[in-house]
Formats: sequence, C-alpha cells, structure tokens
Amino acid sequence: MVEVKEGPAGLTIPPSRHVDEIADFFKVFGDATRLKILFLLQGGELPVLSIAHELDMQQSTISQQLKLLRATRLVKSRKAGRSIYYSLNDDHIQRILALGVEHYDELFSD
Repeated sequence: MVEVKEGPAGLTIPPSRHVDEIADFFKVFGDATRLKILFLLQGGELPVLSIAHELDMQQSTISQQLKLLRATRLVKSRKAGRSIYYSLNDDHIQRILALGVEHYDELFSD
C-alpha cells in the first residue's frame, strides 16, 4: 500500500518517489507507436513480426518499443520455439487505454 500525505481540502498526494515512478509510467503512453502496439495487443498476444506487419513498420523499431513496454511492465512476453509472443500485462492496461479513448471521445465529439 502506498503511503499518502494529506494536502489541502483532504486531497492526498503519494510520496515523491511514487509520484516520479507514476509519471514515468504515464510517459510511456506518450508515444504513438507504443500506443498502437498496446491497442493491437488488446486483441490478444501477437509475435513481433505480426505487430510490425500490422503497423507497417520495421521489426527492429517494434522490438525496441516492445523492450521499453516490457521494462515498464505494460506487456509481457512468452517464447514459443523461435518466436516471442507479446500480450498486455494485465487488465489495468486495457482499462487505461479504454479510459483514454473515452476521454478523447468526450472532448472531441460534437
């Protein structure tokens, strides 16, 4: 459990170290390629080649992005033979993506 400080009007702020880590977590969502990969993986696990083909990008570019997504625990990997399959790490990631889409739709729908 994260310890929190109570601020004005009863608002809570996690410790600075946690805020920094949460900020780093959200920075990962700030790249369009990484977001596209995450949206693709909502449909289930995929190998690097399929992701690269679907996004019409180089395998090396996708691999670099997947490395970062794995390091930040947004995706997990599973090796099967010579292929590595990637999937969303848990349902929290899917919910964050859905909230982002919902927020965008509310802001820009007429």
